Amino acid sequence: MLVRTLIVLFSVLNLGVAAWWIAHDPPPPAATAQLPAGVARLQLIGEAAVLAPSPATVASAPAPMPSPSMEAITAPPAQQCFSFGPFASQNAATAAAAKLKPQVQKLTTREQAGAATPARGWRVYLPPFPSLEQAQAVAQRISAAGFDDFLVVREGAEANSIALGRYRNEEGAKKRADALIAAGFAAQTAALGEPGAASIWLDVVADEAFDPRRAQASIAAAQHRKADCPAR
Repeated sequence: MLVRTLIVLFSVLNLGVAAWWIAHDPPPPAATAQLPAGVARLQLIGEAAVLAPSPATVASAPAPMPSPSMEAITAPPAQQCFSFGPFASQNAATAAAAKLKPQVQKLTTREQAGAATPARGWRVYLPPFPSLEQAQAVAQRISAAGFDDFLVVREGAEANSIALGRYRNEEGAKKRADALIAAGFAAQTAALGEPGAASIWLDVVADEAFDPRRAQASIAAAQHRKADCPAR
């Protein structure tokens, strides 16, 4: 009888505990402690491992590649350079330059000296003196030394010089000059000839699409030549 009473008592207690557990409110979550300003919250090692990015992930990010379009923009445009000519007169070169300039990036005019004609003889002379009086005084000394065939030049580009003779070949001119030098006079020799006529050329810098043959025909130039472009 006592055992049955204990069993009934334990059953009632279990039912009471179960009813209390079902009916009671869950405890509120623990409040997070407020930290003073400027104090960092402690972080567990596990939390730091989750939040920190993996070094392998950071290293695997590809570096940005330069845009091909940017490289194309910075590359200097291709150029080609030519010389057109020769033009016998300044007027002809000026007219040709006016037609050619709109077709090119840059145009310059260049004068080229022509080849000198073959020597027609040789002359012996003393270069111009500072004054006519000095030239005449030297001429008197030349005469006193026994030389003849000389002339004091009074006008022109060689005024106050002394002409000491003309010869058909260089050998005769040098013999005369050597004799005068031995007597104490600074005689010089020079070939007699005329410089060739100068010609005018147009030097241009153009882009890759420039057609030199068409340009030559448009300005009536005798020829065109490929030239080295100036350094940029």
